[in-house]
Amino acid sequence: MNNVFDILKERGYIDQATYEDELKELLGNESVAFYIGFDATADSLTLGHFLQIMVMMHMQNHGHKPIALLGGGTTMIGDPSAKSDMRKLMTKEMIDYNASRFNEQLSQFIDFEDDKALVVNNGDWLLDLNFVDFMREIGVHFSVNRMLGFDCYKNRLEHGLTFFEFGYMLMQSYDFLHLYREYDCKLQLGGSDQWSNMLGGYELVRKIEEDKVYSMTFKLLTTASGIKMGKTEAGTIWLDPEKTPPYELYQYMRNTDDRDVEKFLSLLTFLPLEEVRRLGSLEGAEINKAKEVLAFEVTKLIHGQEEAEKSQTAARSLFTGSADQGSIPFTEMEKDLFKEGIGVLDLLKDLELTKSNGEGRRLVEQGGISIDDVKVEDIGRIVGLEDFKDGKILIKKGKKVYHQVRI
Repeated sequence: MNNVFDILKERGYIDQATYEDELKELLGNESVAFYIGFDATADSLTLGHFLQIMVMMHMQNHGHKPIALLGGGTTMIGDPSAKSDMRKLMTKEMIDYNASRFNEQLSQFIDFEDDKALVVNNGDWLLDLNFVDFMREIGVHFSVNRMLGFDCYKNRLEHGLTFFEFGYMLMQSYDFLHLYREYDCKLQLGGSDQWSNMLGGYELVRKIEEDKVYSMTFKLLTTASGIKMGKTEAGTIWLDPEKTPPYELYQYMRNTDDRDVEKFLSLLTFLPLEEVRRLGSLEGAEINKAKEVLAFEVTKLIHGQEEAEKSQTAARSLFTGSADQGSIPFTEMEKDLFKEGIGVLDLLKDLELTKSNGEGRRLVEQGGISIDDVKVEDIGRIVGLEDFKDGKILIKKGKKVYHQVRI
């Protein structure tokens, strides 16, 4: 099975595609330039983005050419999809910085040497457009009535939709036209929530250039309980190891719901499908072996073999009680801060284990906080120098989150 379309379908990536049979034939017969857009709304890609990166790697491994489109222009507006209010506007400097960080991270996964892939920024062609010329060439091809029927806009009508945001679809559609003209790009890929935006670009190129191009979406990364994967109580799972340490990523994947193990092994690793199905069929306590494989493989792909091994060692040592081993996330704090002591609620907040004293209070009252395996029972508990052994304490939040404080 050499056609990447078949591989993507069998592994469970594909949601919708335009002219599916034609697209499959195209991908089987020639090297196709394709693009995926990344709006630069943060300074790191997330675990949700990693699904898109996996698709790019599969495509490149089968001879196709990725174009990573950084949204230096479109992020100036912000995609209104799945938003009840207008996105917070960002400065150009902030967007450019975020885009540069995306570029660095994508380079870890995609081979950009010898023209095997490209990184482009739509700010290069969107920010200097002449409004009247743009509306005459592009706007004339879009029906307002039809656009208002798309979910990305329809859901906003009750709360108020600005003309500013209404232009997002036109700008994203123009991206496809520009990439077609400049790089012979014939395929746009994206998450299923982008289907209506992607149809705009696909139809625009076909109308203006009278050539066959295609759009294909892949399923959003969600858990069996319907939660968007990579979103936790503590926040987003980032690909930047400074924002989400490798150990935390490992633990997050290790704690995957039993029902999701096979799906995530298929989507987030390159393990052969026979092995994916074997691991996914394990039951009872045996499924934990599959979860370890999942956590190790994902951490290895994102952070490398060494960090994956360190994270696995740390996780196993915690399970066996030797919690001082491995690469448990830690924060170094000034020793003087603990001379008079710090309230446990303030410490939890300083370590970003909780967002407020109220959340910390609830955790303590529910028995969800431990210091060196001793449950904290008093919300007024003071953490002082006497609590530290060899300059360290280990805080446990719930059953899954560990964090070390070093002085």
